[in-house]
Formats: sequence, structure tokens, C-alpha cells
Amino acid sequence: MALFKNLTVYRIGPEWSGSATQIEERLATARFAECGATQALSAGWVPPRGHAHGALVESIAGQWLATLMVEQKLLPSSVVKRRTDELAQRAEHDTGRKPGRKHLKELKEQAALELLPMAFTKRATFRVWLDPKRRLLIVDASSPARAGDVVTHLVKVLDGLPVAPLQTALSATTAMAGWLSGGEPPPAFSVDRECELKSDDEQKSVVRYARHRLDTDEVRQHIGDGKRPTRLALTWQGRVSFVLTDAGQIKKLDFLDGVFDAHPGRADADAAFDADVAIATGELVQLIPDLVDALGGEADPTAGAPPRPEPLPELKAA
Repeated sequence: MALFKNLTVYRIGPEWSGSATQIEERLATARFAECGATQALSAGWVPPRGHAHGALVESIAGQWLATLMVEQKLLPSSVVKRRTDELAQRAEHDTGRKPGRKHLKELKEQAALELLPMAFTKRATFRVWLDPKRRLLIVDASSPARAGDVVTHLVKVLDGLPVAPLQTALSATTAMAGWLSGGEPPPAFSVDRECELKSDDEQKSVVRYARHRLDTDEVRQHIGDGKRPTRLALTWQGRVSFVLTDAGQIKKLDFLDGVFDAHPGRADADAAFDADVAIATGELVQLIPDLVDALGGEADPTAGAPPRPEPLPELKAA
């Protein structure tokens, strides 16, 4: 089960306190509902387990999970333009003059409104993970911008949850450049065989390596010439592989062989879900502080670094 794929990490302010029950009550006021006939976008909260009437917040091994669903009507711009042109021709025929810019804008909006009831819909879900003990909020989204949209929805229903991106003393770009040019990965990590380097000059040249050794003079020369790493594949403790981006995002997350050995493979769906969550979050609450350390520690000393977790107990098969 791919519980998490791309992670953006946030710090929850020390002044906030809440319970899973309180969050459940708040999310229930913003449950997901399908787009209406003339509604272009709808977003709301759905049960993380996928059960139709299940809980909106799952508390497993001290971790809280929620899921935001977003539904969007798909209107190809070419279809909207064709309908707008039809309306503009009709208006010109009726009035004897071509519509002006303002009128064309109104006709485009009218065209989109007419077409929305016939549009196909696209859905996407975003996993939200709160670690109340360590005051961390982690969002599984493809980009920091999309993660920010998810956080906006969460803050709206949680009445001003104090949250900000977790900042480190070193930027990911600076740290990755040091690891590649110095040839020494940070403790607990190994550098894998994927990397992207970009220049800051007018040419914006890009060099990508895939399935390629990175401890080479060629890579060091690119960095010496001013190219900066924007993506670097890493493995933590031989257990979790991922790609670190220049924005500090964790992408292409993959739990390696052996991590889920204690998973109760023949258990029912609910027990399997609990096991997935406990194992995955148990690994990640150890990986995240190691990664923060590798990036020079947390930038804000008043926030405090995430406390080190106790070793994850082995799960017994059901």
C-alpha cells in the first residue's frame, strides 16, 4: 500500500492544542460534496480508510490521519473558446457590432457556465498527517504549492491552526551541493544514483543523471561551474528511499525490502490499514529529524527540533 508518496513538512505552533475528537468535529462541518451542476470545484474531507461513513480522523499509534478530496470539472479551453465564438457571433448578428473586450469576457463566463453541467470531473485525494507529540504536520501532495492549498483548507476548518513550513538552517540546495562536491553523504543517509543540476544563468541549463554514479569529477565540475542541485536521490538507513528537492520536499518515497516484514498480510482490511500507518509513520518520525539534522537543524531555535522517537515495537501478525 502506497500510504505516502510526496511529503511537505510543517511545524505546528506551540500555542495550539487539540484532540483527534475535536478535529473530527471540525472536519465534519466541511465534508466533501460532489460538484453541483454549475460548480467548477469542490473540496472537502473524506474518511481516510475509504469507508462511506467512517471517521474523518484516524488515530493510530499516536498519529492522526485525515484525507482531503478535491473534485474539479474539466473544461478544455478549446471547447470554451468554440462556445464563446458562437455566442459572440450571435451577439454581433443581434446588435450589428462585434462584442468588445468586456463583453467577450462576459460571454466566456457564460459559455463556461453553460458547459459545466456536461463536463467530466476529476478527483484527487491528499493525505494529511498530524503528529501531535512532535508538533508536525505532513501533507502528501505533488508540490509545495499544492500542499499549501491543502493546509489552507485545514486551517480554515481548524480555526487558525498556527502552522508554517519547517525551516532548516541550511537550504536543501546548499546541503546537496556540499554532499555531492565533498563526496560525503550526511550520517544515516546514502546518496543514490539520481540527480538534477540547474544553472542560475540566462541559459538555465539543466543536467540530469539517472542510474548513474554521482561521486565523479564530472558532477563536481558541474557544481564548481555554478550548477546547483534541485533533486537528489537518497536512502535513509537502508530502509527508506526518496528524492530530496531544492524546496525541501520529500518525493518518490519508497519503503524498501524488510520494512513491512511485520505486516499482518492476511489480516482484514482495517487491521492492514492500521499496520500500514503504524509502520510507515514509525519509520518517518525517525527519518524526518535525521533529515533536519542533515540540513543543519531547525532554523527557528524557539520551535525546537522534533524529539527522537522510541524504537518502533514489532507488530504481531493477527
